[in-house]
Amino acid sequence: MLTIQLIPALTDNYIYLLHEPVSGKTAVVDPAEPAPVLAALQQNNWQLDYIFNTHHHGDHVGANLQLKTLTGCKIVGSNADKARIPGIDQTVADGDIVQLGNQTLQVIATPGHTSGHIVYYCAASQALFCGDTLFSLGCGRLFEGSAQQMWQSLQTLKSLPTSTRIYCAHEYTAANGRFALSVEPDNQDLQLRISEVTELRRQNMPTLPSNIGQELASNPFFRPDSLSIRQHIGMEQQTDLTTFTQLRLLKDQFR
Repeated sequence: MLTIQLIPALTDNYIYLLHEPVSGKTAVVDPAEPAPVLAALQQNNWQLDYIFNTHHHGDHVGANLQLKTLTGCKIVGSNADKARIPGIDQTVADGDIVQLGNQTLQVIATPGHTSGHIVYYCAASQALFCGDTLFSLGCGRLFEGSAQQMWQSLQTLKSLPTSTRIYCAHEYTAANGRFALSVEPDNQDLQLRISEVTELRRQNMPTLPSNIGQELASNPFFRPDSLSIRQHIGMEQQTDLTTFTQLRLLKDQFR
């Protein structure tokens, strides 16, 4: 099993430090800034071997070059984004495998938020490092991809085992929950999740990881087939894709 350490960064980012204890190999996912990563490495007495990037945005690759210079680590990222990921050493694509010691991470292409977005799924550790594709109670904005691409990406993630823990890159759960409640106010699983999230945030604790099972029950972007959601947004006769597209537009406008 991977040892996974959550590192808060910037305003609401999360960086994930992954350590495989048998080999001692260590990777960091989407390092936004170097200082908290270096502090965590020193605290644990770990040597950084890899950076796993999910996409090219600055709050996910901001520490790439400095960490590479200081540690000699290798940077892994999407082949489709190789021109936009600083210091990239190894390119990967959908279906490829990344090895961290004796733990295997599968690369899954999830375009939508960006055109080259990928996620890393470790079945043995029941962990998904999903960047800005999937959030707890939400999904990423469509900066480069289409709603259809994002919907298909989410379909892929929905099919993972329900016990799969979701390690996304931002603390957006409370805000996402407010929108989710506006489109499905009678969802008791959602109401319970929001109560839990409210208490965690009151204690200044992370709301992550979530898991696929929780998201299937409460995340509106996993649930465009919900009759309640369709009735609330006037999409009773529409397809799942059309309903999802409308949900994403409504979320973009939600305040």
